Amino acid sequence: MLNIIFSRTFCVPAKTTILIKNVMYQLPLQLESLPPTPFYFYDLDLLNSTLDEVNRLIEGKPFWVHYAVKANSNLVILKNIVSKGFGADLVSGEEIEVALEAGFSPSRMMFAGVGKTDREINLGLVHDIACFNVESIPELQVIDELAQKAGKVARVAIRVNPDIDAHTHSYITTATADNKFGISIEMLPQVVEMAQSLPGIQLMGLHFHLGSQITLMEPYRMLCERINSLLDFFDGRNVHFKIIDVGGGLGVDYANPDANPIPSLEQFFDIFSTHLHLREGQQLHFELGRALVAQCGSLIARVVYVKENRNKKFVILDAGMTQLVRPALYQAHHLIQNLSAAHDSETDVYDVVGPICESSDVFGHNEQLPITHRGDIFAIRSAGAYGEVMASRYNMRALPQSVFYRS
Repeated sequence: MLNIIFSRTFCVPAKTTILIKNVMYQLPLQLESLPPTPFYFYDLDLLNSTLDEVNRLIEGKPFWVHYAVKANSNLVILKNIVSKGFGADLVSGEEIEVALEAGFSPSRMMFAGVGKTDREINLGLVHDIACFNVESIPELQVIDELAQKAGKVARVAIRVNPDIDAHTHSYITTATADNKFGISIEMLPQVVEMAQSLPGIQLMGLHFHLGSQITLMEPYRMLCERINSLLDFFDGRNVHFKIIDVGGGLGVDYANPDANPIPSLEQFFDIFSTHLHLREGQQLHFELGRALVAQCGSLIARVVYVKENRNKKFVILDAGMTQLVRPALYQAHHLIQNLSAAHDSETDVYDVVGPICESSDVFGHNEQLPITHRGDIFAIRSAGAYGEVMASRYNMRALPQSVFYRS
């Protein structure tokens, strides 16, 4: 029996049946009682399988995984993740609040971000979160001042910019010398010494993050070598760190999600097991977001019009960049499927676009798709990360609703 969890109650009369395809099953859903399109559809079975695979791979190792809440902060998603024992990687005070609501323990919360406000820092102090990942000397000084004022000691890790190119999109790389993130390696000894001298600070470790949607393992191997050198250097100064945090950024297969519903987690963890030389008692922390949730989500939309001009045929959906901004923002591409079409349908070439009054509101150019008609149902796949969480009300459009499947 299907167990469909709704974010609210909907009743939309419709006779259409759509089929969400997944490598594990074929799931028919009647559109009646579902929200009006566009909406997000989440496969909680796939989410939990991914989480279970992470736990299997890190069992018996000094590895700690924190979910990057910025990838998807839907409360149902968060509650599934916390039920599997994960911590939370957070980048705003509001994310701290939603993580608390979902049930994450403050003792497993890592607070990152380059612009933490006083209110956000105080929120972390009040709840005694596990660690602040510090991005600059001024931030370190402010955390010290606020911690002393509150009569607390803030646990911090220093975010280091390792100057490694992760070979990803320029908007989502974070670890080169030109990026705003972290403290340069040249400044690190000075910052470590300062952190050790501040009465409101307990220095816990070093934090790194290379970027996002990283599909090559070589940057992670290079990161291990960079960290090994730093640990050797600080060993010589009798400085020891409890935590080494290597961030996340592991990419997923947007082109063929059914063939690769779970990313290369084993290869990812093996890189660090093989190449990073942890010291006795040291913990290795990870901050995975996209890798955990991207493939479990699809944006479901309806064809409003099929339009033809001199050079192009356009499929115009009722979803646009207000529901999924990644294609407009990063030139990202998601697999696009016409769920209403038969497998053996004749095909044609279309640009798949949204209704927003912006030329960048395009999901795909020159898509080879079954011949498409008004009213057909489309799925834009691998949208569980940076989809719903980045939705906006531009053009005064409503935010998308969510539907969850669990077998």
